[in-house]
Amino acid sequence: MATTSVTIRMEEGLKRQVEMLFDDMGLNMTTAITIFAKAVVKQGKIPFEITADPFWNEANQVRLIKSIAQLEAGKGTAHELLEVDE
Repeated sequence: MATTSVTIRMEEGLKRQVEMLFDDMGLNMTTAITIFAKAVVKQGKIPFEITADPFWNEANQVRLIKSIAQLEAGKGTAHELLEVDE
């Protein structure tokens, strides 16, 4: 079967990360994207669940706007950045 070129755009950092993961799996970008495309065709859908990021929900946006207003009004408290071990 003949092949064709497909061009996609993504953030450079994301590309590096995904290439490293694919390399760990013994895949290159072309093979991994082809596997994904074949799964989409076979299943007739994206082969995983896509959900909205809760950060962008309306309630959180209202809270963020209020928090920004409080900070701009000088009602914030400064503290050192807290590091969390993952």
